[in-house]
Amino acid sequence: MANKTDKWKENVNGKFYVDKTCISCDACVCAAPTNFSIDENDGHAFVTKQPNSPEEEAACKEAMDSCPVEAIGNDGEA
Repeated sequence: MANKTDKWKENVNGKFYVDKTCISCDACVCAAPTNFSIDENDGHAFVTKQPNSPEEEAACKEAMDSCPVEAIGNDGEA
């Protein structure tokens, strides 16, 4: 389970985030390319845009469910 206190600083504020257990597998970017990106320096994923439509929300949840190390969190805050 993702740890909100250990999330990457690149995450934009909001309910979805990626923490430092990310293994750079790219699954989140494949599931939700509008909302996730990979850092070019060390390869970890981070949230670039919080979802603002039902489709983006579903894509972010799919990304969270597909993360093999559960590095994506959803703290439920807007």
